[in-house]
Amino acid sequence: MTNQLLEIGGRLRALRDIMDISAESMAAKLSVSIEEYAAYETGERDFSFSFLYNAAESLGVDLVDIISGESPKLATCALVRAGGGFAIKKCEAYEYKHLAFAFRNKKSEPFMVTVEPNSSADEMLHSHDGQEFNYMVSGSMEFHVGGTVYTLNPGDSVYFDSGSPHTMRAVGNTPAKFIAVVIK
Repeated sequence: MTNQLLEIGGRLRALRDIMDISAESMAAKLSVSIEEYAAYETGERDFSFSFLYNAAESLGVDLVDIISGESPKLATCALVRAGGGFAIKKCEAYEYKHLAFAFRNKKSEPFMVTVEPNSSADEMLHSHDGQEFNYMVSGSMEFHVGGTVYTLNPGDSVYFDSGSPHTMRAVGNTPAKFIAVVIK
């Protein structure tokens, strides 16, 4: 359990309470058991991006509200310099950097994602509403979607229905880095 998981869980619980939604109702909306949902709120369970994205949609807030606790403020332009972005380190295998965290009313959620080698893809299948575009920057990865596996290398891209269960796994001994744009 990390401090970030505890903070995200606390914000999730607070937003749910503010919206006067029961934990049981929220669990049903997110298609998880009440026990699973309670573990998310207490920070005992690691969040998938899909879970957070769907929770934000259900609560009518920006994804960044749940992740950082601050509402995006910029409406014209949000600049992120090289290596920047709001860091989300959910587990050892994945690191996300939100590349538009300060922009409000986003129509998409862009991330720089790093997947460490030797992570297990099969255990991390997830899905969420919308579509997604991934562009490989460095390294190589196996991309699993809808029962098909693609090997992606730098310069390769994939656009898909993110409602299809999907995941990725770095191939080789170097991390796989890609830009992921989730479209609402």
